[in-house]
Amino acid sequence: MERRFEGKVIVITGAAGGIGRATAERFAQEGAKVVAVDLEAAALRDTTALVEAAGSEALAVAADVSRSADVQRYTAAAKDRFGGIDYFFNNAGIEGWVGPTTQYPEDMFDKVIAVNLKGVFLGIKHVVPLMLERGGGAIVNTASVAGLSGTPSIFAYGASKHAVVGMTKSAALEFGPRGIRTNAICPSPIETRMMRALERGINPDEPEQVHQSMAANNPMGRYGEPSEVAAFVAFLCSKDASYLNGGIFPIDGGSRAR
Repeated sequence: MERRFEGKVIVITGAAGGIGRATAERFAQEGAKVVAVDLEAAALRDTTALVEAAGSEALAVAADVSRSADVQRYTAAAKDRFGGIDYFFNNAGIEGWVGPTTQYPEDMFDKVIAVNLKGVFLGIKHVVPLMLERGGGAIVNTASVAGLSGTPSIFAYGASKHAVVGMTKSAALEFGPRGIRTNAICPSPIETRMMRALERGINPDEPEQVHQSMAANNPMGRYGEPSEVAAFVAFLCSKDASYLNGGIFPIDGGSRAR
């Protein structure tokens, strides 16, 4: 595999599993040093092991992305250990509750907005200064296809991902002239824990039926794999994507083509 990121540093939030873990492994295979961020340090062990097995260096940082002090701590750790930040995969997110909007728990709404929206904002706020010290970089935010249309059964999640799309465009306009490209990916359906949770929320008695139905309804006839998303994140950070800024990219097997 081409080592496009030799000597570079990437920070990945939500790195303990699914898309985040696959992206950490992909960047390590291409030579990057990885700062893996998630809520619990123990959950990051498998991720750091994959990075090291790929022949690169990993730093695990337990952090709550919705807390400014924690975000400042993981950015400071990246600078102290590796000298700075070149790429940022602003990926941490939670699905929240599944059900009618009129029954949506207020505390869960606040939690989803804190992680999925405030966490993305705080990441950009504190990572960008370190990127500017390096002369530029690339940010990839994780939005969702739920940020491209209405989502009545996952109200807070859809609202938060619409906001991520908006913040991505604003950041692209503000920081593009200063050498930092910002794009967003909009995955679904991908084989992750989050999709399992959503399937159970839709039909607690027969989640596998939901899985089969959603896969059959996709033009590709299946869910995507985290490694397929990771490959696109790597492309967006690479020099091959040097003129991509402010893009909102569905990774959905063509479901939005209908």
